Amino acid sequence: MTGQSSGGFAVAGADPDEAERRIQQWAQGFAEKAQRYQEVQAQTEQLRLSASSPDGRIKVTVRADGSVTDLEFTDKVRSMPPNELAAQILSTMHRAQADIAGKVGETMAATLGDEDQQTRSMMLDNLRERFPEQPEEESEPETSSKWDGPAEEDETPAPPAAPAAPTAPPAPPKRPRFEDEDDDEFGPDFDPLRD
Repeated sequence: MTGQSSGGFAVAGADPDEAERRIQQWAQGFAEKAQRYQEVQAQTEQLRLSASSPDGRIKVTVRADGSVTDLEFTDKVRSMPPNELAAQILSTMHRAQADIAGKVGETMAATLGDEDQQTRSMMLDNLRERFPEQPEEESEPETSSKWDGPAEEDETPAPPAAPAAPTAPPAPPKRPRFEDEDDDEFGPDFDPLRD
């Protein structure tokens, strides 16, 4: 027996100094890995992604977590109906968020290299699910020039509906019979709740 396990750690009876050195190397490897992940986190927190509406009236900037950090309008938004403005803001925000997974992936690759592919893949898949990529050419949202709300006051009300023809009351539901039921003992008029 050589005194070492296949995992690289010393086993009982081996040189204690060698075992301590291997444990320190192992711990230092974890510390360095943790430091690289902290660097990725710091760089990711500094990421800002921006997108503008097709007509340039709206600009949205988001963080890597998808939250909006800045929203800019040109004076041209004053002429937009409110529902169109809201739709354009949301659409532009989604375009800004669409590249979050790509930018975070680039940051991780630059700092971590090929290390921890499984963890990276899981994190990036989560970001892609939360912030899906937008199609190249989005269709313009349908808009109207007025708010979607209750009908106008000047519309002619519908005439009242004609009364329905009288109908017979529905028949009472039939009581299901069970195979082991024995009604002969009590009779058809038995009511256990009656005095």
